[in-house]
Amino acid sequence: MDATVAKTGTEDSIWGGGQAPMKVPYGKMMMWFFIASDALTFSSFLAAYGLSRFKFLDIWPIAEEVFIEIPFMHGVEAPLIYTAFMTFLLIFSSVTMVLAVDAGHHKNKKKVTFYMMLTIFGGILFLVSQAFEWSGFIKGSHGAIETSGGQIVQVYNTEGEHIKLEDIAIVNGHQYKEGLDRQDATWFMEGDDDLPTVNLAEVTTGFKANEDLRLRLPTTGENGKKIMLSREASLNLLNTRAAGVVQGANLTHNEYGHPLFADFFFFITGFHGFHVTIGVILNIIIFINVLVGTYEKRGSYLMVEKAGLYWHFVDLVWVFVFTFFYLV
Repeated sequence: MDATVAKTGTEDSIWGGGQAPMKVPYGKMMMWFFIASDALTFSSFLAAYGLSRFKFLDIWPIAEEVFIEIPFMHGVEAPLIYTAFMTFLLIFSSVTMVLAVDAGHHKNKKKVTFYMMLTIFGGILFLVSQAFEWSGFIKGSHGAIETSGGQIVQVYNTEGEHIKLEDIAIVNGHQYKEGLDRQDATWFMEGDDDLPTVNLAEVTTGFKANEDLRLRLPTTGENGKKIMLSREASLNLLNTRAAGVVQGANLTHNEYGHPLFADFFFFITGFHGFHVTIGVILNIIIFINVLVGTYEKRGSYLMVEKAGLYWHFVDLVWVFVFTFFYLV
């Protein structure tokens, strides 16, 4: 006699749901599984960042001093304003996605099309903004001096203003970027991408010529602020320990401080940007399907809702990245 297993009607209705286990469509449930696994991945990255920052807390760069520039506004320093704008873009796109999903529930093709278009626009604008932020981070804002021990020191004046190395460097007896006479055989124009990078000797010459300049260590003092050296100590460091000039950031050197800061910045924000890119592509595909009436024929806009789950997850992850990486 074959053995049989009796199941209650309740169990059959919950687990024997076929295409809708737990009364949730299969594709939607799989999206939740993916989101749960991806959330663990991002959590591990942020945890690693937090542990590294805690380990090097005294020499970790201050985000408010790193992300200060706004594209196309040369010389304007506004800490974290541009990053906050990027965050607003994603939150805005998340709202428009909610409206698109709601319109899909009401089978309103016109509204779904409109709100999906806004969502895509917000995502693309975020990616463009992130590209600008990466460009500024890689290029650098002020430059710094690296010691033989790998320590990054920055130039400040007695009023506490962060000074650009290009503004103090002296090249062949002239200020860097200063307009020279043609008989000098060379001249510089501000904004020229082909300008030579200043070297340590030029920066040192300019530093010694200006009594108002000081060096600031990356180490945090008892007052919670970075340690500012005296004029004598600054000159001594330049003469005995300075090894070179660092401009911008990459995976090995970072004008803002510890190299790990740049490593985590590129990896975490880049990984999130990859997710946003995938989300934008997915939204474009769904947007095209909405336009041609694919979901109208199916009688369901469930794909819009599934894409919305992914997009909300991407937005939520950025909120955590923004909080832990930029604010804390």
